Parts: sequence; structure tokens; C-alpha cells
Amino acid sequence: MSSTASGKNGTWRNWGGNVSARPAREVTPASAEELAEAVRRAAEDGLTVKAVGTGHSFTSIAATDGVLIRPHLLTGIRHIDRDAMTVTVEAGTPLKRLNLALAREGLSLTNMGDIMEQTVSGATSTGTHGTGRESGSIAAQITALELVTADGSVLACSPKENPEVFAAARIGLGALGIVSAITFAVEPVFLLTAREEPMSFDRVTRDFDELWAENEHFEFYWFPHTGSTNTKRNNRSAGPERPVGRLKAWFEDEFLSNGVFQAAQWVGRAAPAAVPAIARISSKALSARTYTDIPYKVFTSPRRVRFVEMEYAVPRAAVVETLRELKSMIDRSDLKVSFPVEVRTAPADDIALSTAAGRDSGYIAVHMAKGAPYQRYFTAAERIFTAHEGRPHWGKVHTRDAEYFAGAYPRFGEFTALRDRLDPDRLFRNDYLRRVLGD
Repeated sequence: MSSTASGKNGTWRNWGGNVSARPAREVTPASAEELAEAVRRAAEDGLTVKAVGTGHSFTSIAATDGVLIRPHLLTGIRHIDRDAMTVTVEAGTPLKRLNLALAREGLSLTNMGDIMEQTVSGATSTGTHGTGRESGSIAAQITALELVTADGSVLACSPKENPEVFAAARIGLGALGIVSAITFAVEPVFLLTAREEPMSFDRVTRDFDELWAENEHFEFYWFPHTGSTNTKRNNRSAGPERPVGRLKAWFEDEFLSNGVFQAAQWVGRAAPAAVPAIARISSKALSARTYTDIPYKVFTSPRRVRFVEMEYAVPRAAVVETLRELKSMIDRSDLKVSFPVEVRTAPADDIALSTAAGRDSGYIAVHMAKGAPYQRYFTAAERIFTAHEGRPHWGKVHTRDAEYFAGAYPRFGEFTALRDRLDPDRLFRNDYLRRVLGD
């Protein structure tokens, strides 16, 4: 286990560039035992403890002036149980590495988000999700986990062992302890056929319920200042495998979606009045395509243009009305929004602080390029989202507090009571947790 100063000049920054912190020290444990020792030592030194993965959260959920745990030595698969169809993986394993390893074993997660740069513990602890009619978030696929608690204990959690902790810690916000390993349900690798197709905003909102019901995974991007969207429908396929050709993938996914899009962001920042025209061009740049591949290659895409994001979950039945209000707000304002708005869905689950807890949910995400002023846009969007009983993604920009969440989550009190029991001295606290959970 190593202990080092943090980053350049001792400063840690997140991927989006909107959060920074200066921890007293960094620790990189290589085992659950070393992690437990780091937690005990921090308590002895009177320092708080937070773990950080790849920094893809846009909130300060991982920021600390105490001990920052870097889990990049806690990587790799511990065990594959083919009878139970589970895989146990170290908490610091990047999703990309897990997906590649599972594919080599002929296995796959059921669902994924749209990027795979995060660590498994960072992604699950903040409620990262993809889109699905019946398949939920990455955390909903957890069957067991290992948690290092405030007293340095290593706690095994599952529906049968410490079930009350398991029920909450799958999306634990880093408030209950530090996850050291996760067991996921997996299945034999399968094929998905993806159909990407431009569609008008009016059509996609009119037919949203039908598009959702007819597809295992449906999502779309709406381009503000236009009446255009780009839709994506993913469904299981018997094959054969027909991936996107290498040249076509480079041109569409790298050159257009990253290279040209990045240039458009630079132009938009330099000349905001040009943003609506750029949006109209961007909305027509990608043509329809169909391809068939293994799941992670369909669910995920390269995202190299850095941004800041806000995302709220609203009841699925309220998605269309919420989106129409968002469009109306942008159309009436002088805002210049250069990033598409992303819309996805998830089924209800039973995780205490999941944004889909107890209700089928639709997700609406708004973005702005890194370094661009986003506060006015996000404030106006948040006002609309909260009017529809929205629950913000724990790792994305929002201004909600414990009072709001106590009304938004029926099991909020259950979670905070468990926190009181597991971390009475608030070893894992920081300013973000103080705001969203109370002190």
C-alpha cells in the first residue's frame, strides 16, 4: 500500500473540471485488508476518508480534505461462479476492463451505461444506469458486495448476509463505508442489434410510449434549437454478428461524434449566436445505421468531448411533458445550448437511494461543454425537473438537499438510520454528503 500526495500541487480534479479538492494524503491499497488498515489509520489521525474512481462524477461526492483512497490497485476478477452465474470483481476495476474480461469468458452484464471508463464501485455507488424497458441500473445487477466500515471491519453483504446493509449499500454514495468488492449477476454473452435513426422531436414525443414498449432498450438525443432527434433502439438478436465497419466507426464515432463535435463546441463558445445554426447542422450529420454486436460494444460509445452534466429521473409517465416544457423554456429564452439533451428509461427497483426506487423512471440529461457557463441553463432545467418529482443523479450537478430527498425517497430515513449505525462519527462525511443526507 502506498501513501502519496495528491496530483499536481496536491490538488485532485474531476473529469469535468468543475470540482477540485486538496486531500491531506492519498492511499492506494492493494487488498481489502490494506483498505481496512487505511480506514483505521485515518480515524486515528482524525481525518475523514473518501474513495475516488476515475472522477466521472460532476458533484463533489468524492472530494475530501482528508484521506483520498485511490482504488486502482484493487482491480481484476476474484471469482467466476458459473453455477450461480455471478462474477466477483475488485472495486477499483474499470468497467471497460470488466467487460473485456467477461467477453473473453463468454459472459456479459445484462445492461450498461453509455460509457465504461468508471470503476465498478464508482459507477454503482452513484447509481449509474443505461436505458432499459426491463433491465435496470448497474447497481441493480449486484448480488453481493464487500464493505469496509468505519471501524475497519470488512463486512460481507448480500440478501442473506447483512441484508439491511446490502439493501442500501448497492447505491451507498460512499456514506456507509468503502466498497472493496462487488458480485454481479452475469449471463452468457448475447448479441444486440442496434438501430440508430433520426426522428423528429414531434414524432418521438408523440410515439414515446410505443417506442419504449416495443424495444428492450430505447433512448434518444434531442438537439436544442431544432426539431430533430437521433434515436437508438437495441434489441436482442440471434445474429449473425455484423459490427460497424472499422472505417465507418472511425468516421461516425470518432471524427463526427468527437472530433467535429469538439470543434463545434469551440466555435459555439467563441460565437454563441452561431449555436442554433451549428445545432441544425449537427442534427443532420449522422445518418441511420443498423449493426449487431456483443452488448458492451452496443451500449457504450467513446465520449472524448468533456462536459458538465445535470440529469434528473422523473416518473416515466411524465417524461414527454417534462421534455416539452424543457424545449419550451429553451425556445423562449436567449440560452444557447450546444449539447444534445439525452433521454433514457429504467424500470423500478428496490434499492433505497436508487433514482428508480419504487417507480418506473425516465431520465433527462442536460449538458454544457467543459468551461462554458452552465448555471443559468441548469437552474432553469432543474426548476422543471423538480416540479415533476424529479430525483437528481447522485453524481451529476444539482442543488437539492436532505430536506428535499426526505420527501423524494420513501426509504430515505431507513438509509440515514443505517448511516448513523455504521458511521456514527461521520468518518466518511464531506460537504456533499452533509448537504444531501444531513449531518
